[in-house]
Amino acid sequence: MKDVANRFAAKVFNLTTMRQRLPKDTYREMLHCIADGKRLDIAVANIVANAMKDWAIEQGATHFTHWFQPMTGITAEKHDSFISPDGSGGVSTPSGAIMEFSGKELVRGESDASSFPSGGLRSTFEARGYTAWDPTSFAFIKDTVLYIPTAFCSFGGEALDMKTPLLRSMEAINRQISRVLKLFGHENVTPITTVGAEQEYFLVDQEMVNAREDLMLTGRTLLGAKPPKGQELDDHYFGVIKPRVQAFMQELNDELWQLGILAKTEHNEVAPAQHELAPVFTTTNISVDHNQLTMELMRKVAHRHGMVCLLHEKPFNCVNGSGKHNNWSISTSEGVNLLDPGATPFENAQFLLFLCAVIQAVDDYQDLLRISVATAGNDHRLGANEAPPAVISMFVGDELTEVLEAIEHDAPYGGHDKEQLKIGVDVLPRIPKDSTDRNRTSPFAFTGNKFEFRSPGASQSIAKPNIVINTAVAESLRQFADVLEGAGDFTQALHDLIRDTVRAHKRILFNGNGYDNHWPEEAQRRGLMNLRTTPEALSHLLDEKNVVLFEHHGVFSAAELRSRYEILLQNYVNVIHIEAETMMDMVSRNILPAVSAFSAKLCENARIKAEVAGVACGYEKARCREISRHTDEIYAIYSTLGEAMHHADAAEDTLERAMRYKDDVVGAMNALRQACDACEAMIPNDQWPYPSYTDILFSVK
Repeated sequence: MKDVANRFAAKVFNLTTMRQRLPKDTYREMLHCIADGKRLDIAVANIVANAMKDWAIEQGATHFTHWFQPMTGITAEKHDSFISPDGSGGVSTPSGAIMEFSGKELVRGESDASSFPSGGLRSTFEARGYTAWDPTSFAFIKDTVLYIPTAFCSFGGEALDMKTPLLRSMEAINRQISRVLKLFGHENVTPITTVGAEQEYFLVDQEMVNAREDLMLTGRTLLGAKPPKGQELDDHYFGVIKPRVQAFMQELNDELWQLGILAKTEHNEVAPAQHELAPVFTTTNISVDHNQLTMELMRKVAHRHGMVCLLHEKPFNCVNGSGKHNNWSISTSEGVNLLDPGATPFENAQFLLFLCAVIQAVDDYQDLLRISVATAGNDHRLGANEAPPAVISMFVGDELTEVLEAIEHDAPYGGHDKEQLKIGVDVLPRIPKDSTDRNRTSPFAFTGNKFEFRSPGASQSIAKPNIVINTAVAESLRQFADVLEGAGDFTQALHDLIRDTVRAHKRILFNGNGYDNHWPEEAQRRGLMNLRTTPEALSHLLDEKNVVLFEHHGVFSAAELRSRYEILLQNYVNVIHIEAETMMDMVSRNILPAVSAFSAKLCENARIKAEVAGVACGYEKARCREISRHTDEIYAIYSTLGEAMHHADAAEDTLERAMRYKDDVVGAMNALRQACDACEAMIPNDQWPYPSYTDILFSVK
């Protein structure tokens, strides 16, 4: 891509483009709309729509779409052309056409909502759904279509998407941040939550995927014996990028940069064929939009290069899975990072108060954080191969831990010169941005001026975890503001509040090794939750404290929350059901015939050798017995898996159905895989019906 600086965001109708194309008064109205949430007058919307249309047509666009994020976890779009009859030749047989786009079409659209998941919010026959423009996330052009980022709601106003509750959560936390900042003398400051999502992914050859039903239908290998070489040598991590992959990355960067997505870092990850892309931080809702676009473009660009981009959390059984590290922070419109420790007493105190708000939020709502990353795919990933465990805990590093312990005990802080700490009076020693090492096993780690939530899976929308983080921290800040606003002695009240918060929530702080076998026991002693699977986690979504949290801050109504509960559970069931059906199809149609044919060939070889040469045929007989034993085992487990699915599907309650899939279906699938993989290790490659792990993981040169 030549002249990157000039072409960056060339396909985005951003503030720069607006300033160039809108009248000054209209541009100012747009600034108020974006910064303050002011509703656009229809006359202003018409001017903006016309300018946006002219710009889009100049870029080659012929259609527009309201681009939204239903509860499928991916995006949705319906294209309408700009074309309209010009009025000549009569209504029935117009002789000409013009290109039109109105303010009404810009700010609101109507979409058939009947086939999107609603979790009981509406009946199937109630098809009407509305999309509403999100002006804070700029319109862009992809291919020949103008994309307008929108929220999606039902006829009755219920949120049917990911974006609406995300925007609500951003408003909720911004309100409470403003209250706290006012106590520290910061008036008329606009708070901003920012996110940067590191995206991990696999690239494999298209031919390999085409030859495997499981990869095509589920995004992961349901079967596959461990290859002789995996990631043991750590030679792929940060290694030289292969030419084919480099070409993919260059084209991907070109596409992303033109859409204003600040793709910054790219490198090989630990597993063979695994890679990572990381962007620069941006406002939370824009970051969510950008990550959805990134995943879509990864798949499209990979296809152009004869590859498939796998975003499943665990596409291969023997190597690292893929996550999406959600780097979250809070700052102000003036560029002040509120999670930066600062250098003066009140900056120290302000930082510690926001730090304590996050600590309290993670402790109080550890179940919601786990729920926000709960998927069938992520259940395979959490707890191994550099993914954090299912137990939610926080890492703050040694130095901050010492500071918090000193505050907790009203004791001298021994990091530098020992002195009694009284928040807001004595100077807290400056805490370097990188005062401690990183902890890759921590689910929620402080990394200098932000928190890295490492639990999200590679394929999921980051809207869910950020909705939870925003809302939970908003609740902590609300409680803090209530206390401090009514305090007679602000300094003393601040000191006591920080100290008491540390004492009440220190159990969530853990700087150790999350993979240690003793950690789950220690976590249980501390009273932390260990929600190892998706159904276990989702069973807590409708706990009273969680419903109260979301309703109080206007993020979800009780009905909206219940709909998410039903959708997430049913999605878990559907995913496992599809995987089990796919596995049974592979075993029945290809694997059992292959192992039977090879064992028959061994028997025939043994018979011929015995008759002709009179030899013992030890290899053929032993291998045939072994394969036959596994064949019988495969057939028996195959039948058990079918029965387990039938039993699970018979459950009327969604949670009970999910639990049966977790306990019975997944257990049978694991056993079936183990037996099939044992056979694969004994059968020649040219007689095994599917490409091996070696073929797949090392296919891209």
